[in-house]
Amino acid sequence: MRALVVDDSAVMRKVLIGALARANIVDVDQASDGVEAVAATKQQDYQLVLMDWNMPNMLGIDAVREIRAQGKTMPIVMVTTEAEKSRVIDALKAGASNYIIKPFEPATIVTKIQELLAKTGAT
Repeated sequence: MRALVVDDSAVMRKVLIGALARANIVDVDQASDGVEAVAATKQQDYQLVLMDWNMPNMLGIDAVREIRAQGKTMPIVMVTTEAEKSRVIDALKAGASNYIIKPFEPATIVTKIQELLAKTGAT
């Protein structure tokens, strides 16, 4: 399984990659903004994307829309500090598959990823 971690913070990317490793997902690419994420999904097929919301150049929610516009159907999990219910609804309408609010416990993200992948049959 190949995953893409998108966050403008190198530290947060490292945390997310560590959480993925705990879920036995070790083939991981990184992007530091939405523009890089969209480009990466054009070049590579991913089975999972973890996407931050607030990034320079292109917001995560806009990247989700662009990725979905490409016809890509992989699960995309928004991992963000945007906790308002309206933001969660906006992300889901844009095509996000799930939503995790920062800060989070690594075990929480592992559980959400495993549940999502089991539901989509991508395990």
